[in-house]
Amino acid sequence: MTTKKALKKFFTYVSIALALAFSIILFYFVSPQGLDSIDNRLRDYFFTLRGDIPNSDSVIIIDIDEKSLKEIGQWPWSRNKVAKILENLTNSGVGLIAFDIVFPEEDNSSPHKIFKEYGIEKDNIPNYDLELAKMVSNTPTILGYQFELEKKDVHLGNESPQIPAVIIERDKKLGQNYLIKATGTILNLPIIQNTGYSSGFFNNVPDLSGIIRSVPLVISYEDIVYPSLALEILRIITDSKKIVINYDEAGVIDISLNQIKIPTDRHGRFLVNYRGAEKNFKYFSAVDILNNKIDSKELEGKIALIGTSAAGLLDLRATPLDFVFPGVEVHANVIDNIITGDFISKESSADLNNVTIIIALSLLIILLITYSPFWFNPIISLSSMIGISIFLYHMLFTYGMVLNIFFPLFTILLATILATLINYFYKIKQEEAIKEKFASKVSKDVMENLLKNMDSNEFQAMEKEVTVFFSDIRGFTKISEEMDSAKNLISYLNQYMEPMSNIITKYQGTIDKYIGDAIMAYWNAPANVENHADKAVQASLEQIKELKSLNKKLKEENKPSIDIGIGLNTGLAVVGEMGSSGRSDYTVIGDAINLGARIESLCKYYDSKLSISNFTKKALKDEYVFRFLDYVTVKGKDKPIEIWQVHKVGKAKKEQEEELKDYHKAIELYKISNFNEALEIFETIENSEYKTNKNIYKIYIERCKEFIKYPPKNFNGVYEHRTKS
Repeated sequence: MTTKKALKKFFTYVSIALALAFSIILFYFVSPQGLDSIDNRLRDYFFTLRGDIPNSDSVIIIDIDEKSLKEIGQWPWSRNKVAKILENLTNSGVGLIAFDIVFPEEDNSSPHKIFKEYGIEKDNIPNYDLELAKMVSNTPTILGYQFELEKKDVHLGNESPQIPAVIIERDKKLGQNYLIKATGTILNLPIIQNTGYSSGFFNNVPDLSGIIRSVPLVISYEDIVYPSLALEILRIITDSKKIVINYDEAGVIDISLNQIKIPTDRHGRFLVNYRGAEKNFKYFSAVDILNNKIDSKELEGKIALIGTSAAGLLDLRATPLDFVFPGVEVHANVIDNIITGDFISKESSADLNNVTIIIALSLLIILLITYSPFWFNPIISLSSMIGISIFLYHMLFTYGMVLNIFFPLFTILLATILATLINYFYKIKQEEAIKEKFASKVSKDVMENLLKNMDSNEFQAMEKEVTVFFSDIRGFTKISEEMDSAKNLISYLNQYMEPMSNIITKYQGTIDKYIGDAIMAYWNAPANVENHADKAVQASLEQIKELKSLNKKLKEENKPSIDIGIGLNTGLAVVGEMGSSGRSDYTVIGDAINLGARIESLCKYYDSKLSISNFTKKALKDEYVFRFLDYVTVKGKDKPIEIWQVHKVGKAKKEQEEELKDYHKAIELYKISNFNEALEIFETIENSEYKTNKNIYKIYIERCKEFIKYPPKNFNGVYEHRTKS
């Protein structure tokens, strides 16, 4: 190819790649939400691959777990017990306490409430709600509450929580409303809510697939912005007097606490870089805190989140790493992410980065595939998918960049398909040239394989294990003499050859040649065939079955019936294109092939329709009904082999099983020169009504009688065949 043509071809491929890239980019910007769900699922798999990672050990969870419910009783507990938990945590030196729980109603177990309901007036009656409120005011406790996010006419409440911080929305344009809007509140009892130093909402909002991948750090309610529980905790521990929400024209960029910049999406939601599956953080049973059983060293200086993992309290969520995940641990992950600065975020430049990746992949895949051999295409595609996945994984967990995963993989797939089609049409002329060149040298089947593997060395001679097949029509000479014309003989022969050939190809065999009334075929060349010995045996058995149907048809046409013998052998052979420069064909040669022909020639002698060598028998994986025929040396061979008859696939019926059991017992006696006992069994079976081989018993009866009369010296069970049959 000239340089000019090569450049023209190159720029044509570049143009096609760019056209594909821009089509995918357009689809990227108008794609339905369903594709975002697929992309999220792929990213979840990255989290699964990464597995659990250590957390900062700054956050602990006080768990209202099954153990606590069992010992203390069902939730809600008396508020004096909750107050005691706060007291014990504070006395243990906990740095900060936060509730992933809201107390919206009065404590029904409080003596104060009970006395009031019964109209009993008495001084100094314990008020558990007041006790909890006092403990909240005297401990480093941050309260939790919930926002109503659905549009309802009636809410549990419409009060606004008080926060001791200034929230600034910087660069927010007039009319911009990107934050999640609440429609109502579910606050703690006023006596509790108003005594706390601060509070934060603990809403966890799953995405469309029901998985919590991000959490809102801020929510707007009645045009006032409120911080989440996690954000308020961090504001307090960083001693920030204000929370700054930074905007650009697309929405929220990040949220600032002093010098800490927390990246969010345009709606103020924080993508959670989960540290692992459930219980990645230290959990302490609430009852153990209540009973003061935990060493204060394990609690000192920690941020203690009080929440629940008990299934009955309905605070279990689905996350990328776990489908049953306590909601309180979601907040723990958010806090830990921000403390360590280990963020993942979809930056404002994400779309530009995704578009760049799509263009680069389109160019790379189309150029690589169009300049590579066809067989290499799947390797290029798969390697590219693995490579881009590793790159995106690295960007996610090393640099915290959330890039689209679906569209790069989609680009690779489409580019592979397109480039393969280009190659196909471009190489049609090459294939025609090859057909013209090789049509006189190889068979049609080999030609098609050659075209599929134009750049491979598959058709060069090589040593390979094959299972060879030989079949022959018995008494064909007599049949041909009975035919009144050569034309009728050929028609008759084709009636047999066509279904037999179809069965061979059906079981992935390669027909080597037709030798008059004989067929030679083989398995495992040129293409690899798994379990090729089984395929050969099963094809042979199906041919024998098909022959019964064919003979019925021949009988109706007043034509001679056909009886065949099939021989199989498995072994190493030389396979490849062989012949002269003017005429060649793909074939197999070697001792294994010759042995297969010898085994077929002995079928009539042993009254076997399907005989195989011990080498083929050893290679079989499925279950068959076998009969040992003989231990022989065939003409031209010195080393003895075993010959076996195959009756069927599966297990023998009862009568045949009993016959074969007795038969093989006699064979074993025969092998050890116990000819008298062997003869007795052979004659018994030979005289029985049920036997599945006519000649084999006559053969061994004659041998036993001969050996009894003239005992052989150094008998080893080997019978020597001096002729082909």
